[in-house]
Amino acid sequence: MIEKIDYYNEIKDKLINNEVFERVKDYSKERNRVITYYEIGKLLFNAGKEYGKNVIKQYSYKLSIDIGKKYNERNLRYMRKFYEIFKDLNWNPIGSNLTWTNIRITMSLKSINAIKYYLDISEKYYLSKRQLEERIKNKEYERLSDKTKEKLVNKEKEEITDFIKEPIILNKYREYKKISELALKEIILDDLDNFLKQLGNGFCYIENEYKIRIGNNYNYIDILLFNIVFNCYVVVELKINKLTKQDIGQIQIYMNYINDNVKSESHDKTIDIIVCRENNKYLIKYSSDTRIHVTTYEIV
Repeated sequence: MIEKIDYYNEIKDKLINNEVFERVKDYSKERNRVITYYEIGKLLFNAGKEYGKNVIKQYSYKLSIDIGKKYNERNLRYMRKFYEIFKDLNWNPIGSNLTWTNIRITMSLKSINAIKYYLDISEKYYLSKRQLEERIKNKEYERLSDKTKEKLVNKEKEEITDFIKEPIILNKYREYKKISELALKEIILDDLDNFLKQLGNGFCYIENEYKIRIGNNYNYIDILLFNIVFNCYVVVELKINKLTKQDIGQIQIYMNYINDNVKSESHDKTIDIIVCRENNKYLIKYSSDTRIHVTTYEIV
């Protein structure tokens, strides 16, 4: 005869142990909480299959009396959902540095791939609750290209332009009668950290209005960056109108200049990011210059 599992008392014991652990070993209590809640989620999942969907309501009532009110029905449902989401994904919560708060925030998302993305960046960049909520609010994952999302699913090698958002969201901190290219640059520089993060990983600011001499004429690159992850210079050009073929030609000249006069042999090829009001995908398609990436901007 197979002995039945006493799901309730097993859940109760795990929660009590977690309460003790949090008081004694503060340095690792968050990790223990994540592991405990995952294990409880599994128990709730199995108990539900055996005793029906009302088991969470019954357990939460008893736990509120035996341990405390924070183990209410809502929180138990979060624990069960936590297990349900990750049980088939070969994801081990024991090996993560995620906080329970950040895990719970992502559970309102409908896409499992979006959940995985936000939890990955939470762990990688040690995002606080507020920082993670801000990224979700700004639909960071949704603004990635379909190609990048497919790469994330298949765990393919990343390229420098994979995480450039479409569109780039810019915050305006002062009023402008008209958005000129100069005004657009000022808006970006006023919130430079935000701009760099929306381009992806490893982008560092060098200079704006970067002066170059071509023949007897001086030209100015709107913004010059360097990417420390991909070891290359990045020319950023700003356009307040729809992209034109003249813009492409100008950008190619600027990139070639940086390659010939600034970049060293140890650096990878220079790339360009055009931030424009309206994209012209056919120009990029037929320009055949893979160094150029175009995205649009939106000012809020």
